[in-house]
Amino acid sequence: MSPKQQSGLNPERLAHLKAIIEDDVKRGHYYGAVIITARHGVIALHEAIGVGNLKDKRPLKKDSVFSLFSTTKALTNVLVFRAIELGQFALTTRVSEIIPEFSGGRRAEITFFHLLTHCSGLPSVWIPKPGMYIDRLDEIIEGICKYVHSTEEPGATVTYAPLCAHALMGEAVRRTDPKKRSYRQLVQDEILTPLKMKDTSIGVRKDLRARHNVPVFLDQSPIEHLGHSNYGPNGAFEEENAEMPWVGGISTVPDMFRFAEMWRRGGELDGVRILSPATLDLATRNYTGDKPNELFKARAIESGWQAGPAYLGLGFFLRGEAIFHTHFGNFTSPRTFGNMGAGSTIFWVDPARDVTFVCLSAGVMREDLNNQRFQRLSDIAISAAD
Repeated sequence: MSPKQQSGLNPERLAHLKAIIEDDVKRGHYYGAVIITARHGVIALHEAIGVGNLKDKRPLKKDSVFSLFSTTKALTNVLVFRAIELGQFALTTRVSEIIPEFSGGRRAEITFFHLLTHCSGLPSVWIPKPGMYIDRLDEIIEGICKYVHSTEEPGATVTYAPLCAHALMGEAVRRTDPKKRSYRQLVQDEILTPLKMKDTSIGVRKDLRARHNVPVFLDQSPIEHLGHSNYGPNGAFEEENAEMPWVGGISTVPDMFRFAEMWRRGGELDGVRILSPATLDLATRNYTGDKPNELFKARAIESGWQAGPAYLGLGFFLRGEAIFHTHFGNFTSPRTFGNMGAGSTIFWVDPARDVTFVCLSAGVMREDLNNQRFQRLSDIAISAAD
């Protein structure tokens, strides 16, 4: 019996999924993508399509390395859940108890629950101060504490935090670690090594540099991502020693599949327990009700769309039930959960249909186009489940 037969995923639909990506690439919508679609843990589709960039037109391979952008947040979430499971702090702990300099005004009331659900009341900023380097965590924390202040009461609205929430959480797990490890070392020791994610790192690890597809933004972005080595306006994504708990990871599709499979299996993979099933159950509930995600709402209005609910769990995006533009597609089940990164990366797990989907792509798309792209691919992928 072939893997496609074992998975219960329809071969014709999977072939169509591949063909759609090939057509997108041919039309120049993006440069290429690597994708895995699996069911019951059995991979039925694993393909590398297109190239990493138009400069050298290097064909993508199944183990090509990509910048994860905000999918990095999923790694940081694991460290936060682990710290809570070990009693180092709690969802109800105020962030200022761990990071005293993050105090003053309404900031003092922000808890880790608020950070995980993007309800902190902090503004959506990509950088604490214009012109800052972003590749060093200590400098970013100093910048957040000095320049970023609450605009609303914690819990009042849902506003996606591109930077602050996960920078603060990355610093909190570092400060509360009994072994006093760095954020990078914590990710390595507690996630990457036990899950055998050998081609994943925080910062561009030297041995992965040759396989790393340096991000190319297809739409002019006013946001700069500066690194201390001055590689360019987005040079932080090329820094070897970068520690950016919100955007700084690099990985491959096979590695991210292992990460997603750990979640699909309730926090365990290959006999290694990373987190408890209780954590997964709690993390994949909707804590934002029908409130919109204010950042995504603004983008939807710009595109002429109806804004949908935020549907945020603890660190995870959820599919929810409303019909609207969503990266996870409209055919996936309501408790489908996962994470995505700017214009190029996504993983999700549909627990009802036991389907895992991972796609990392080259050529960072404008976010409205990326949303439409992943909605279409996700709908096709889940429709392959017989």
